[in-house]
Amino acid sequence: MAAPEAWRARSCWFCEVAAATTMEATSREAAPAKSSASGPSAPPALFELCGRADMGVLESGVWALPGPILQSILPLLNIYYLERIEETALKKGLSTQAIWRRLWDELMKTRPSSLESVTCWRAKFMEAFFSHVLRGTIDVSSDRRLCDQRFSPLLHSSRHVRQLTICNMLQGATELVAEPNRRVLETLASSLHTLKFRHLLFSDVAAQQSLRQLLHQLIHHGAVSQVSLYSWPVPESALFILILTMSAGFWQPGPGGPPCRLCGEASRGRAPSRDEGSLLLGSRRPRRDAAERCAAALMATRRKSEAKQMPRAATATRVTRRSTQESLTTGGTDPKRELHPPATSHEAPGTKRPPSAPATTSSATSSTSSSKRGPASSAPQPKPLKRFKRAAGKKGARTRQGSGAESEDLYDFVFIVAGEKEDGEEMEIGEVACGALDGSDPSCIGLPALEASQRFRSISTLELFTVPLSTEAALTLCHLLSSWVSLESLTLSYNGLGSNIFRLLDSLRALSGQAGCRLRALHLSDLFSPLPILELTRAIVRALPLLRVLSIRVDHPSQRDNPAVPGNAGPPNHIVGDEEIPENCLEQLEMGFPRGAQPAPLLCSVLKASGSLQQLSLDSATFASPQDFGLVLQTLKEYNLALKRLSFHDMNLADCQSEVLFLLQNLTLQEITFSFCRLFEKRPAQFLPEMVTAMKGNSTLKGLRLPGNRLGNAGLLALADVFSEDSSSSLCQLDISSNCIKPDGLLEFAKRLERWGRGAFGHLRLFQNWLDQDAVTAREAIRRLRATCHVVSDSWDSSQAFADYVSTM
Repeated sequence: MAAPEAWRARSCWFCEVAAATTMEATSREAAPAKSSASGPSAPPALFELCGRADMGVLESGVWALPGPILQSILPLLNIYYLERIEETALKKGLSTQAIWRRLWDELMKTRPSSLESVTCWRAKFMEAFFSHVLRGTIDVSSDRRLCDQRFSPLLHSSRHVRQLTICNMLQGATELVAEPNRRVLETLASSLHTLKFRHLLFSDVAAQQSLRQLLHQLIHHGAVSQVSLYSWPVPESALFILILTMSAGFWQPGPGGPPCRLCGEASRGRAPSRDEGSLLLGSRRPRRDAAERCAAALMATRRKSEAKQMPRAATATRVTRRSTQESLTTGGTDPKRELHPPATSHEAPGTKRPPSAPATTSSATSSTSSSKRGPASSAPQPKPLKRFKRAAGKKGARTRQGSGAESEDLYDFVFIVAGEKEDGEEMEIGEVACGALDGSDPSCIGLPALEASQRFRSISTLELFTVPLSTEAALTLCHLLSSWVSLESLTLSYNGLGSNIFRLLDSLRALSGQAGCRLRALHLSDLFSPLPILELTRAIVRALPLLRVLSIRVDHPSQRDNPAVPGNAGPPNHIVGDEEIPENCLEQLEMGFPRGAQPAPLLCSVLKASGSLQQLSLDSATFASPQDFGLVLQTLKEYNLALKRLSFHDMNLADCQSEVLFLLQNLTLQEITFSFCRLFEKRPAQFLPEMVTAMKGNSTLKGLRLPGNRLGNAGLLALADVFSEDSSSSLCQLDISSNCIKPDGLLEFAKRLERWGRGAFGHLRLFQNWLDQDAVTAREAIRRLRATCHVVSDSWDSSQAFADYVSTM
C-alpha cells in the first residue's frame, strides 16, 4: 500500500504546485477573455494549466508522474521540455513521435520526400529547427512552443544536427564561430557528420576567415566525415581550394586570424608525425614534385590575395568584434571563459611555421620573376585562365556592408558569367598552374609549400556535384588525392574534367600505392570524356585494384577535346594499354553508356578480372550484335560466380530473347532487372511461355523487375502461372510498373493467385499503369492482392500522360 500512497502524495503535491504557478498565467489571460466577443468558455483543465505553468519549477516532479497523466501533459509542452522529457517518456512506454510529426506539419510546413524514411521525427524537427534559426528564416517568438527564455534555440537543438548545409554567401559561418556560440560549435563538433555547400556565391575575406575556423573545428577537431558541394557554376578558386585543403586535413591560420585554442591544447599532448608530412610531400616519389609545387603556388597566391584584402575588411572586423563584445556583456557570458593562448601555443614542439610576411614576399618575388621571364620565350604560351572577380575593377571588390550586400552579389554573379576582361596587373592562377605542371617554373620552388601546414584529421567522403573544375582546381584536387589515405568514397559528378581525367588517374594510382589507402568507392559521371568509357573503366580498375564500388557514366560519345596544357593531346601510354587487367576486388559495378555500339571484348576483360563481382548494372548499353551480348552473359556465367544482382536499363533486347532465357536459367542470380528493355516487342506469344517456364524452374531467383516493357494484360496473366502449384519458383518481389496494365487484367491476376492459394510474393509494384480507367475494379483488385502481398501503387493519370507523349511526338 506504500506505492499508491506515494503516488497520491505526489499527485497532491503536483496539483498544489500547478495551482500556485499557474495563478499568474491565468490572471494574465483573464483580461483578454473578458473582452472577447465570443461566449463564456469552460475553465481550463488541470492538464492545460500544468502545460502553461513554469516547468522549471515543476520539472523534477512531473517526470515522476504516472504514465497516463504524463501522456496528457506531453502535447502541452514546448519543444525544449518535450525534448528533455523524451528519455522519461520512453521508460514509461510513451512515444512522442506523433507530437513531433504534428509540430513538423504545423511549423515547418513542408512534406518530406517520398523516398525518405523518417525514423525519428524529433531528430528531424530539431535539425531543421537549428538550420532555420541559424539562417534567420524562422521567428522563435512567433509561437509559444518555440519560445522559452530559459533555453538557447541553437544550443538546445545542436546535438541533434547530423548534417549542416551552408548556402550562398556562407550564411551562418560567422555566427557559429562567434564567441557567444562557442558551446554550440563544440556540440556540433561532436554531433555533425555531414557538411554540405549549396549554390555558393562569391564571399569576402571575413566570411572565408570564419569558414576557415569553422572547418578547422568541425573537421580537424570534430567528427565531420563527409563534405559535399552542390551546384556551383562559377567556383571561386580561393574558396574552393580552402574547402578542399581543409577537408584533406591541412590547417594554416589565415592572415590576421586568431590562434586556435584547441590546437594549443593538443600540441602539448603530442608532436606531429613525420610520416604525415612525408605522405603529403611524397619525398619518395619525385614525379609528384611538380604537382606539389603547383599546389604550393596556388596556396601562396590565395594567401597573397587575402593579405591584400585584409585592410579593406579591417573596419568590418572591428565592427564584428565590437558587436561580439557587446553581446558578451549583455548575454551574461563570463569574459574570463575566453582563452587566448600565445600565438605559438597552437604549434606542436618541433614544428616550424614561417610567418605570413615572408610568404607574401616570396609570392611577390615569384610573381615578379615570372613576369620578367615571360618575354624571353618566343614560343607561343597557353592563354592563362581567367580569374573571376567579385566586382568590376582591377583591384578587387570592397567588403560590402548593409542590407544591399546580397543583391549586389547576386548582380555580380549574374553578369560575371558573361565574361570579364583579363587583369594584366596580377599573376593569373592558371598561368602558375600551367608553368608548374611540367616542372619548368623554377620560381615556384621557393614558394611556401604545404609543408608549412599542420596535418590534422581529414574526411572520408568527398562529393562534388555540378562543380566545374578549372585547371588550378583540378591540379589541387589531384595533388591532395595522391596522399589522402583516409578517403573512402569519392564522387565527381559533372565537373567538366576533360583532359584532367589523366591527372586524376595518376593521382589515384599514387594514392593506391600509399600504405593504408582506404578508397573503396568511386562515382564518376560527366558529359564528355577524352577516353571511351570502357577504356576509362579499365584504366580505373588498373589504378585502383582494391576498389569495391565503381559507378561510371558518360552521357555523350568520346571526343578528343582540346587539352588545357600542351603535351596532353592524347592519353599517356601508362593509362591506356592492351595489357591484361590484374585481378581486382570489385564487388559492385555500375556503368552508364553513351549512344553507340560498345566493344564487348573490352567489357569482358573487366568482368574476367572482377571475380568478386556481386552486382552489375548496365545502362543504355548497345552491342553490335546479339552474339556480343551473349558473349558478355557467357563471361558472367564463367568468371563471375558470386554475381547476385544484374540490372539492364534502356537497352533494346527485343532480338536477344534467347540470351534473356539464358539469364533466367542462371541458378546463382537472386535479382534481375529488365527496365525499359523492349522485351516483348517481338514474338510475345511464343516468348512469354518460354520465359515463364524458365522462371518456374528457377528456385534461387527472388526478385524480378520488368518496368516499362509493355507487358499488358495478356503478359500479366501469363506471369501469374509462375506462382502455380507445379512451380518451384521462390519469387518474392515483382515490379510491373509502366506496363500498360488495365484494371480488369489486374483483377484476373489477383483471382488466379487466390485460386492457387499461395503466399505469392512479398512486394508488388504497380506504378504508372492504366488503373485509373476503372477505379472501382482497380480498388477491388488491389484489395484482393493485399491478402497475399504488399502492394505499392499510385494515382497516375494515364490520359494526361498520353497527351504529354503525343505533344512531344
